[in-house]
Amino acid sequence: MQPEETERAQLSRRKLVKYAGVGATLAAASPLVGASAAWADEDRRPGDDTSDRGSSKNRVWRAGDHHVHSEYSGEFDTTKSPIVFHKGADAVYPIVTNAIMAKNFGLTWAMCTDHGGPTHSKVNIEQAYPDLLRSRKLVPEVLQFWGMEFDAPSLDHHTLMIPRHDDEAKQLFELESRFAKYDAFPTDPARDTEAKMVEFLKVARGMPHKPLVIAHHASRSAPGLGVYGQDTPREFRNGNNAAPDVYIGFEGAPGHQAGPLNGGARGGYNNHPTYGGFDQMTARVGGLWDSLLGEGRRWWITATSDSHVHWTRGGSDFWPGEYSKTYVHARQDYGDIMDGLRNGRIFVTTGDLIRNLDVTAKSQGKTAAVGETVTVSRRSRTDVEIEIKFRPLGGVNGNGDRPEVRRVDLIVGQITGPSANLDADTNPTTKVVARFGPRDWRRQGEDYVIRHTLRNVEADTYARVRGTSTDEAEPLADGLESPWDDLWFYSNPVFVHVR
Repeated sequence: MQPEETERAQLSRRKLVKYAGVGATLAAASPLVGASAAWADEDRRPGDDTSDRGSSKNRVWRAGDHHVHSEYSGEFDTTKSPIVFHKGADAVYPIVTNAIMAKNFGLTWAMCTDHGGPTHSKVNIEQAYPDLLRSRKLVPEVLQFWGMEFDAPSLDHHTLMIPRHDDEAKQLFELESRFAKYDAFPTDPARDTEAKMVEFLKVARGMPHKPLVIAHHASRSAPGLGVYGQDTPREFRNGNNAAPDVYIGFEGAPGHQAGPLNGGARGGYNNHPTYGGFDQMTARVGGLWDSLLGEGRRWWITATSDSHVHWTRGGSDFWPGEYSKTYVHARQDYGDIMDGLRNGRIFVTTGDLIRNLDVTAKSQGKTAAVGETVTVSRRSRTDVEIEIKFRPLGGVNGNGDRPEVRRVDLIVGQITGPSANLDADTNPTTKVVARFGPRDWRRQGEDYVIRHTLRNVEADTYARVRGTSTDEAEPLADGLESPWDDLWFYSNPVFVHVR
């Protein structure tokens, strides 16, 4: 690329936001085509669902977003026969615009997740999917997964993420047309049952290319703390029991985080608020997430934008990657990104508080990282050393700030096995065992390192980490404060098995 072409390609963040929408597509797509990677041709894609996932070679932390809406989150005119679909009624941006903005804010993978509706499975395969294929060619630097915001039977919305393979469009069509509760017209009440959700998960698990299912804004309908709405602990357990390698978690930090910038609630949580931008199921130490982990479940958290309309245009959203990021430890290929999500090699952050986070547990000469298990013998010394290594942003975030980590917490709980109570939502063994401030960590290159020893670990245990830019000992219920002033990061757990 010649210098003048490079200059044209380097669109400023301000211009991209100004021309967001069709304008951004027209302004930004042309130079991106010139910068296309070797796999811009769909027949030469990087690592589809058959990639080698047994090796950790070339894995680094890669930021992404699995919950992004496009103009295909529209509306349906059911007075016409056949039903007529109108684009842009709920979310307004073309698929390629979201990809451009995702790239601009540092994402290397993203996913289009549009709302369903009557006969929407046909809209997806006939209209939206061809646009996704074009977007993959226009913005090859961002791996763009296919899927949808699934109208989950008996539950609130969920990510339905399809592995990258030649029949990905047909796979989504099959699942949406058979199981999405609003796809049938007239509406079929038999689709909106927990039994139908379990059936869907079992079918998905039996497919040659297993999808991923992740609950969205799980407590948005909850009327109070520990009082649940559409999504309940019982449903999470039953679904995870049916397909533990498909139904893998929920959004720890929901989207719509820009709500307060236009006078609304973070996450659209108008019934009961988020805490530091995180859902109560995640934010409460010893709460539902810890209850599920305490059963030994591999249940992970993510953070997404749920982008519909940018807040500067009156919406409640940030662009993909502008505020929330889900980091996956993976190679830059579709198969390994999916493998990282499925196996919990994930940490999440808001406001770009950090850009790397490694949490390891070491004992008896063995080591495990986030999502992994270290096995120790009772017959040897069972001290476990936890190492936390995080890397600050080193620049400015999407608000032009230089965020600083003020505290890091180490949270530890015991794994006691499956609960007889499917509605359980607490783990009384889970505690913040140590809090660390800037005087407690040491510099190691670009990273800061913290070490803490868990003494005499005699039962199966997990450890997870969170950090914040605030002085809040526990995240407080959110009001109308700017989301940029209330930043957090969370790791997924590392496990210790004692035999």
